[in-house]
Amino acid sequence: MKTFETGSTYLMRSVCDYDCVWYCKVESRTAKFVTLKIEGDRTVVRCKVTESEDSERCYPVGKYSMAPILRAENEER
Repeated sequence: MKTFETGSTYLMRSVCDYDCVWYCKVESRTAKFVTLKIEGDRTVVRCKVTESEDSERCYPVGKYSMAPILRAENEER
């Protein structure tokens, strides 16, 4: 299973617009939470980590119907 790692950068895309991409860098990590710095934003976000079939995921901008999902499998290379 893919997990979030401190210092790594991951990307998430908008549900409505494929070209809208957010880059999130993992600042710190615990067993249940991850602290993220979203590119272009001054704030640091702390969100709960959940597990899906093959990787971890979280909702950095909130959990609503069209919310982007940050998945550990989408690591920026």
